[in-house]
Amino acid sequence: MNWKKALCLMVMVLFALGAVGCGGSPEKPKAEEKKPIKIVFWYSIGGKVAETTKVLVDRFNASQKDIVVEAIFQGSYDDAINKLKQSIVSKSAPHVMQVYDIGSRFMIDSKAVVPVQKWVDADKMDLKTFEPNLLAYYTVDNKLYSMPFNTSTPILYFNKNMFKEAGLDAAKPPQTFDEVAAAARKLTIKDGSGKVTRPGITIAIYGWFFEQLMAVQNAFYANNENGRSGMATATAFNSPEGEKILSWWQGMVKEGIAGNIGRKTADTQKAFIGGQTAMTIDSTGVLGDIVTGVGGKFEVGTAFLPRPEGAKGGVIIGGGSLWMLSGHPDAEEKAAWTFIKFMSDAKQQAYWHINTGYFPVTMKAYDDSDLKAHHAKYPQFKVAVDQLHSTPITKATQGALLGVFTQSRQEIETAIETVLNNQATPKEALTKTAGIVDAALTRYNQTAK
Repeated sequence: MNWKKALCLMVMVLFALGAVGCGGSPEKPKAEEKKPIKIVFWYSIGGKVAETTKVLVDRFNASQKDIVVEAIFQGSYDDAINKLKQSIVSKSAPHVMQVYDIGSRFMIDSKAVVPVQKWVDADKMDLKTFEPNLLAYYTVDNKLYSMPFNTSTPILYFNKNMFKEAGLDAAKPPQTFDEVAAAARKLTIKDGSGKVTRPGITIAIYGWFFEQLMAVQNAFYANNENGRSGMATATAFNSPEGEKILSWWQGMVKEGIAGNIGRKTADTQKAFIGGQTAMTIDSTGVLGDIVTGVGGKFEVGTAFLPRPEGAKGGVIIGGGSLWMLSGHPDAEEKAAWTFIKFMSDAKQQAYWHINTGYFPVTMKAYDDSDLKAHHAKYPQFKVAVDQLHSTPITKATQGALLGVFTQSRQEIETAIETVLNNQATPKEALTKTAGIVDAALTRYNQTAK
């Protein structure tokens, strides 16, 4: 060994000894921290509902470190559906999406969803505590496609003070079409010239209400048992049951005992809150807003949705549910399911119900102490719960599956307007509407295939 090699060896030895002397054994490289799985959640509905949605998302993100949910507001339900169509093409769909009830047929036909039944089975999740009527709506071909989230039904709201003044028993609100008309007659106020200054009832021209009034008669909105036993190929609302609804409504408006102020439910809510009408029909989801708006000026009463004498049906749930979109890695899909489970948990659903008015999707939520206190404050909501629980699960009350439901609802509203304005008979209006919707449905079904 020459002196140069010996010198190099000595330097290396000294360097090694110095490293050991300074810090003991050499440091191992730090393992990279595991990044949380990111889940994108699209939601609709603004205002207080949006605020409550964000609170629940924040709760989920704070509850663990493995998953982070990015919640993105998409505007109206229709806006969200249109954005989804684009995202499916570009393969940039979210992991979870809130979709309205009448979008169910499109979601299934899109072939871009993961039925939650897949994860319910994999997780051996017990659905016995969930509201059966809510699950029934989103169950198609014995498969739960989405998880109910924001759900409501319509009820009759009435001014108890006006009932007492008119000699009506507020403890026995009207239950049938005829009883509503009779009560409205007594509650209507006219001035000296006979002009109506306060109608007995005011109902918004809303297609959802027509669908509900068909369901309480256990009547189908579409063929093939509402599209539940096979793809709906035509509407079924041009029927004696459909005519009965429009005849009852038109009769009250003609007589002057029912007000007609258009399609906006916000306008009829305002009229009821302001004491400009004695009764109205609206969603259970606005009960808190109505009671708060009234502010103690009068006592708010609630009752089951009225029906023709002897009708044996029930109400259909409205609102929306949480859908899982396909095309994501297994780990992300599982994380999306974890998020959906959290959102449907009893504690979260109790908070959701208290702050939005929507039904809890699980009956366990009714055991929550805060929810019990809320119901003590708003006893009117018991009527909504009783109505839901007394509704028989049939193909009619499960609701129709229609690929062109948004258009159908708008066309029905136009039909109601023409009837209330005496421009057509109920039969004429429904026949025309059925023709328009059936043609659109045929085009949709061909495209879907």
